[in-house]
Amino acid sequence: MSEKPVDPRVQELRRRREEALKGGGEARIAQQHAKGKLTARERIELLLDEGSFHELDRFVAHRCHDFDMQKQKFATDGVVTGHGTIHGRPVYVFSQDFTIFGGSLSEAHSEKICKIMDMATKVGVPVIGMNDSGGARIQEGVVSLGAYADLFLRNTLASGVVPQISAILGPCAGGAVYSPAITDFVYMVEGTSYMHITGPDVVKTVTHEEVSSEDLGGARVHMEKSGVSHFTCRDDRECLARIRQLMSYLPQNNAEEAPRVATEDPAERMDPELDTLVPLEPNKPYDMLAVIRRIVDDGEFFEVQAGFARNIVIGFARIGGRSVGIVGNQPAVLAGCLDIDASTKAGRFVRFCDAFNLPIVTFEDVPGFLPGTLQEHDGIIRHGAKLLYAYCEATVPKLTVITRKAYGGAYDVMASKHIRSDYNLAWAGAEIAVMGAEGAAKIIHRREIQEAADPAKKEQEKIAEYRAKFSNPYQAAERGYVDDVIEPRETRPRLIAALQLLRAKRDTHYPKKHGNIPL
Repeated sequence: MSEKPVDPRVQELRRRREEALKGGGEARIAQQHAKGKLTARERIELLLDEGSFHELDRFVAHRCHDFDMQKQKFATDGVVTGHGTIHGRPVYVFSQDFTIFGGSLSEAHSEKICKIMDMATKVGVPVIGMNDSGGARIQEGVVSLGAYADLFLRNTLASGVVPQISAILGPCAGGAVYSPAITDFVYMVEGTSYMHITGPDVVKTVTHEEVSSEDLGGARVHMEKSGVSHFTCRDDRECLARIRQLMSYLPQNNAEEAPRVATEDPAERMDPELDTLVPLEPNKPYDMLAVIRRIVDDGEFFEVQAGFARNIVIGFARIGGRSVGIVGNQPAVLAGCLDIDASTKAGRFVRFCDAFNLPIVTFEDVPGFLPGTLQEHDGIIRHGAKLLYAYCEATVPKLTVITRKAYGGAYDVMASKHIRSDYNLAWAGAEIAVMGAEGAAKIIHRREIQEAADPAKKEQEKIAEYRAKFSNPYQAAERGYVDDVIEPRETRPRLIAALQLLRAKRDTHYPKKHGNIPL
């Protein structure tokens, strides 16, 4: 039987679909590949489960007639939008296409992204944006600026409702940077992505500084210095794979829990190695990451912002199959002191976990806030209060393990019982005090030491006396400031039991529009 002729209308549809897949043409795609970058569609294919992508607004084109723009029209108008799945769970995505008008943002381009963001918020689905754009479409003037503001509003309204992830896979400059900055996590790629408010040419004109885009706003700068980026990757492929990994720890929205994952790591497992991980000497450093990995399921810890404010550790893990956010002081860097960057880094992470129903497990070894005029003049009081505010405000289950030091105001800040932490443990060697024994003894017994026949000997006696009385967890335990003192090896089963009990936790705030965090 002969095949029926294809309806001309269907032929036209097929032609238009095929045309849309070509982006800005073979030559521009080749240029994209030559830079070590994937195309917008290749990125979507790698990010999503195979065959799950459904494109929206494929045939949208710009509406600009100035500067002969009506003669240059491409399907998609420089951004591919739609939905698909990651690990079988739905997500909305947009991927800017640098081969079409340099991925520049027009009114129509923005409308496409706004549409999926509105839908994502309505249905409770994460949004992942892949940014690769030359900025605002200059030919559209103020319309393109307004289009950016439309995105910023959606980012803000969606914040705390659905997870928002940004991948910077090329240039992202000017007003374009503020949309990723509002999202929850930012990924960058070494050598091919950068973010800055003003480019090198403007910087040179205004300040007479000569700087490259890479040194001004490259991946390493934003990972190690500014803290804008949360993850730095070698190339597009690694970036997209790591986004998929992150998504496995997160819920779909603020009304759900993250998916539980079966593990063969026994809930009752005790680890004798923990008993000797913390040095006996109170000032000797050790790696908090080693502690964390011995407690969480299968030793897997997904660290966030690993290169920024390294004196505090944040990231995701599973304990007993349940996703948790982890915050830990890092004694291997600045003795684990809290400073401005560490407070800001951890404070925002705590607020993310609280927004998305992820229990917060805090591993505490903190000698205090970092002293010095630079910290004081740059606002350690204000910035340190961000972390305090975040912990106080959080209503998710909060569990704290004091591994060694918990001194001064930093003891209060790091999820202490006094700020509504639910379950607080101290290891047997923990020290919970206003300050270290040496400093405290010198202050309390200053005159007695000065008047002694042998001041050095008297000083050591008083230090030993203070240490015996206060440099332990038992005074805090007597007052109920810690729920129990345990052997380090017992930590994992105790945390799992507490998490199971706290699943039904309910906590509330006084009625209000919102608080006023010390920004």
